[in-house]
Amino acid sequence: MLAQIIEYSAKNRFLILFLVFFLSIWGVWAMRQVPLDAIPDLSDVQVILYTEWPGRSPDLVEDQITYPIVTSMIAAPKVKNVRGQSMLGFSFVYVIFEDDVDIYWARSRVLEYMQGAADKLPEGVTPRLGPDATGVGWVYEYALVDPSGLHDLAALRSFQDWTLRYWLQSVPGVAEVASIGGFVKQYQVNLDPNRLSAYNIPIRDVIEKIRMSNNDVGGRVIEQAGREYIVRGRGYIRSVDDLRKVVLGTDLRGTPVRVADMAAVTIGPDIRRGVVELDGEGEVVGGIVIMRYGANALQVIEGVKDKLKEIAPSLPEGVKIVPTYDRSQLIHASIDTLKEELIKLAVVVSAVTLVFLFHLPSAFVVMMTLPVAILISFILMSYLKITSNIMSLGGIAIAIGAMVDASIIMVENAHKRLEGAAGVGEGKERDRVAIIISAAQEVGPSLFFALLIITVGFLPVFALQGHEGRLFKPLAYTKTLAMFFSALLAITLTPVLMTLFIRGK
Repeated sequence: MLAQIIEYSAKNRFLILFLVFFLSIWGVWAMRQVPLDAIPDLSDVQVILYTEWPGRSPDLVEDQITYPIVTSMIAAPKVKNVRGQSMLGFSFVYVIFEDDVDIYWARSRVLEYMQGAADKLPEGVTPRLGPDATGVGWVYEYALVDPSGLHDLAALRSFQDWTLRYWLQSVPGVAEVASIGGFVKQYQVNLDPNRLSAYNIPIRDVIEKIRMSNNDVGGRVIEQAGREYIVRGRGYIRSVDDLRKVVLGTDLRGTPVRVADMAAVTIGPDIRRGVVELDGEGEVVGGIVIMRYGANALQVIEGVKDKLKEIAPSLPEGVKIVPTYDRSQLIHASIDTLKEELIKLAVVVSAVTLVFLFHLPSAFVVMMTLPVAILISFILMSYLKITSNIMSLGGIAIAIGAMVDASIIMVENAHKRLEGAAGVGEGKERDRVAIIISAAQEVGPSLFFALLIITVGFLPVFALQGHEGRLFKPLAYTKTLAMFFSALLAITLTPVLMTLFIRGK
């Protein structure tokens, strides 16, 4: 069968060359579509559940929140591990799924099983899903600075939380923009317990009155003189004075008792768990851009940079955005290093082939299989969602030396057969193309299976699981694909090129 494929390919040169050209163009397109990153993503398929219960101790959070959620999640399908962590006022539950699970299927299962755990949680406590990102999703970081001094850390943090982060979250591939540093602005009501006791007003009444006063209400429509007027009550608190005027009740003489009579109302910062400093010059406000699961890291970073350039004129006066971490530099450095090594390997292989064959057209036949096989490999890499990184491109580098073996042997055998035919009498000399086809059929099938045997040498790598599998499988995939397509080209493209370029001289 392989001998028939070789003969068919050599006699239908236009069809084979057209298919190779089409696949090469497709490969160039796929190479541009394959996500670029520095290293493979070794993260587990996990879903994070975050629950906030302010002021509660870690043991209470563990008993009332973490334990009910963990016991509900362990029954979910394809769950490998469930890990809980309880802190003061916070609970984190990490649901880790098997490696072959789709992240969005996993998030749907977690939401489904959370419905069963909702009744076991304290009233008013609602768990939230973490972003659909991985452990290596941290791709970009920036700092907001104001050398002019017009804006303090609270103003910078407010701009980051309410404006800038939403601009950046609109970039395709961005899962979350986390804010760090600065001061989160709060309306703070500092109650005087002596006054509360004197007026017999419990703290829960203060909380309820402030909550009720911070609201807009709707009325009905009044028609008058052919017009409709909408009646509504406007009650949103917009300043400290509004908060001070909230009525808590009345005293014995019927005089309203306001919040201002019971407390000192100010604007202050929330409790901080850390600070952010830039170059030892003082505190700043920062933002961390988290990439969505499976997104192209380089495209996401470039999209964030373009968005920052676009919104630069809209920044407050004196505010600047300073990049503090940019993974694209590492990605470009890693990919450029591998490209350089791949080019060196290809040049060395081509030079050795040219020296030993000592025939430029014959060396061209061998050298053509290298770029074509690599380009076709990128087609399957794109559809298998294999990222271009130091491991996947390293697999191609490992395979380069063996990819040309079959073509070299076929070219040498064709030369030997043509030399033998040239020594026969002129009337008995066979057709050149027929000799080349016969020479290719003589060694082609054996070379094809020899390359396949080399190809299957990395098959045990596909049995690796966990972090080892995620680290080495990209290398095994690309090496296997490159060797397979080089073997396929040896029985299709190589005979065609031999009939075109080998003249027996």
